[in-house]
Amino acid sequence: MSLSIGDYLDQPRILWQNFRRWLYAVVPKGLFARSLMIVIIPMVLLQSVVTYFFMERHWQLVTYQLSRALTQDIAALIDLHETFHVPGEDGQLRRIARIRMNLDARFLDLSPLPPRLPKPFFDLLDEALSQQINEQIQRPFWLDTVGQSSLIEIRINLPDKTLRIIARRSAAYASNSHVFLLWMLATAILLTLIAIVFLRNQIRPILRLADAAQDFGKGREGEFHPHGAREVRLAGYAFVNMKRRVERAMEQRTTMLNGVSHDLRTVLTRFRLSLALLAKGQDVAAMQSDVDEMQRMLEAYLAFARGDTQEATVPTDIRTMLESLKADAERLHQQTSIEVSGHATASVRPDAFRRCIANLISNALRYGTAVSLNVSSDSRFLTIHIDDNGKGIPLDQREEVFRPFYRIDEARNQDEGNSGLGLAIARDIARSHGGDINLGDSPQGGLRASIRIPV
Repeated sequence: MSLSIGDYLDQPRILWQNFRRWLYAVVPKGLFARSLMIVIIPMVLLQSVVTYFFMERHWQLVTYQLSRALTQDIAALIDLHETFHVPGEDGQLRRIARIRMNLDARFLDLSPLPPRLPKPFFDLLDEALSQQINEQIQRPFWLDTVGQSSLIEIRINLPDKTLRIIARRSAAYASNSHVFLLWMLATAILLTLIAIVFLRNQIRPILRLADAAQDFGKGREGEFHPHGAREVRLAGYAFVNMKRRVERAMEQRTTMLNGVSHDLRTVLTRFRLSLALLAKGQDVAAMQSDVDEMQRMLEAYLAFARGDTQEATVPTDIRTMLESLKADAERLHQQTSIEVSGHATASVRPDAFRRCIANLISNALRYGTAVSLNVSSDSRFLTIHIDDNGKGIPLDQREEVFRPFYRIDEARNQDEGNSGLGLAIARDIARSHGGDINLGDSPQGGLRASIRIPV
């Protein structure tokens, strides 16, 4: 299959997108971890570059210079041996080597050199010393730089003898370089610890601001005082001002609704009194039914607009609440079952949350003959499934039914007042607790309403 020019041009873009997806998958998601990476990665790269140049330039240069000086001492001993050789006077050369050169030199009987040892993984000393012996002495030799850590052994075959040299490793190798590496490692660890302490102090105000915003979204009261860096404090003050404006607007709305509710209820009360004074008849009964329906619709409108936001959030046993609702349903001869798994406790506004569940149960009982309640919880969320065996709601209308005043003519209405607010009120309460309500297919063949809130 041939590729077009456009396919070739798209290859870099595809590779870049794949790299971005991979990078996003491996990079930590938290702000603290990412901030720490911003501090640590440049420091590690800088120290790696410094270490490399130190190893390549300074360490290697010092090792070559020391190896050169050691090889010159050995070459001098060989020259003395070959130039002024007197039988039985090798002991003088050994004494000179020990005193003046700090070498243990022995002239042994000529014998084949041992087999060459494998080169060590880090063969800087072996390479430097071998190079210098090849350049200055030009005799067959054998090295042991792997054996004892503090000593090295050199054997060189002369025409009549085998010269064995034992020297300290420090005479040919910059053995104190590890001090530099230890200092760099210790400095890196110290700087990392300091960075962790400072970053935690900088991240903590942001986390507190996020917690305060989350608690406010769940309807929970909490104390929050902005602190931290200037930008974080500005964001905190902006949140506090926004929270006050929202609370003031809600308080004004509640006050206005209470006034409207009082005025309308006064009018409805006058209607009831007037109807009570009239003679009983079919027309009066119809008017009484209209007044009752107006009363129910008024209560539903006010409950939806008010949202029960004045109630305090407290830890609540959801099992007890569901058993109370089940008892209410059974008094109306409705079949209801409860199944609870896990620790069914959550911080909610009890009356509002009870109304949320009651709306869903009432909606299920109106169009089904059996309703089951299933409660499960984990460390983060509590989930309540309300299943019925009714007609259900078409898939394309499961989001529409949450709109205020929306009705489904042939399936089911949303509350007993026929105002189309039951599901809207239920979702509004669930979302005010930081959760949501979703609709799906029930195992019983009807509708499943699922409430999911954080614990």
